[in-house]
Amino acid sequence: QVRPLESGGGLVQAGGSLRLSCSASGVAFSGTSMAWFRQAPEKPREFVAGLPRTGSANYADSVKGRFTISRDNAKNSLYLQMSGLKPEDTAVYYCLIGQQWGQGTQVTVSS
Repeated sequence: QVRPLESGGGLVQAGGSLRLSCSASGVAFSGTSMAWFRQAPEKPREFVAGLPRTGSANYADSVKGRFTISRDNAKNSLYLQMSGLKPEDTAVYYCLIGQQWGQGTQVTVSS
C-alpha cells in the first residue's frame, strides 16, 4: 500500500497558524480511524488528535482549544488546523490512517 503523505509543515512564529494535510490515496479511508501524532527531538512520539471510526474527535490536553482535526472523505484527506502555536509544538508531525503511518512533516515554531 502507498503510505499517507503529509504536507503543510514549515517555520512559523509563536502565535501563528499552520494547516497540515495528509493525503491517503491508495489507503482505505472512509470508516477508518485516523490521528495525528508528533515527535520532538529526543522525545517519544506522542498523540496529538484523533478521529475514531465512530464518535467525536479527541485531543491531547496540550493542544485542546488550539488544534482542530478534520477529514474530507471525498478527497481521502486528513487535516490538522493549528493555531496559537507555541515553541513547544515544534516537532515532526505524523498522520496515522488505520495502521498506515505517513513519513512526517516538520513544524518549527520560533519564539
